[in-house]
Amino acid sequence: MGLAASVLLVAALAVSAPQLLHSHGNPSANVGTVAHGQEPAAHPPTTPAPSASASASASAGSEDTDGFVTARMSAPPIGSGNIRRFKVRVEDGIGVSADEVAREVYGTLADRRSWTADGHDGFQLVSGGARDFVVVIASPATVDRICGAAGLKTQGEVNCDVGSRVIVNLKRWNSGSPNFHGPLADYRALIINHEVGHRIGHGHEGCPGPGRPAPAMMQQIDGLDGCLPNAWPYDAHGTYLGGPKVP
Repeated sequence: MGLAASVLLVAALAVSAPQLLHSHGNPSANVGTVAHGQEPAAHPPTTPAPSASASASASAGSEDTDGFVTARMSAPPIGSGNIRRFKVRVEDGIGVSADEVAREVYGTLADRRSWTADGHDGFQLVSGGARDFVVVIASPATVDRICGAAGLKTQGEVNCDVGSRVIVNLKRWNSGSPNFHGPLADYRALIINHEVGHRIGHGHEGCPGPGRPAPAMMQQIDGLDGCLPNAWPYDAHGTYLGGPKVP
């Protein structure tokens, strides 16, 4: 998909959906290659994220030997059709809970405005075994190292896709984008929807017209072209918020 670096995000959701429970062993993520860009968001999700069990919340994840922590939470599948399994990993020592990130990612994908609205894509949060993709939060230096090994220049600022991993820069996770003047929770949501959109086969899209919501698959970091910031692929009524295809 080219070497366009990307800025990402995820929606912070309240608790009360399906329960995330099981503590499992700690898998290692693989490194591959690829990269792209993404952007802001608009309205907070309406589907609550899963809540952790007492055993899971007592530990912020299990420590792996490669310097990353894998979230010790799993949850039932959401959506239908092709169910993609995903894990969440966080670099050890950066002050971010892997379990908290897992809740946010799961909550974003469980929202009725996310990709499950299409009726043929679904997701499942897992903490062990096989997975289709991994969401990783890492320090700027680690992002540069991992992405740089794949030939991608992140320059301490942006995120990248490397093989089956979405590598999120801690700087962007904690402070959002300098070009997005909305809630950080919205900015995080856009990153997940944009990246997962690529993983289920969606390419980049452009602004459909001034004053309309920017598609989640638009590289909103590069400008909105008159569109309004938006994090979600669908609206609350199930209408796809798309735009013209772009390279």
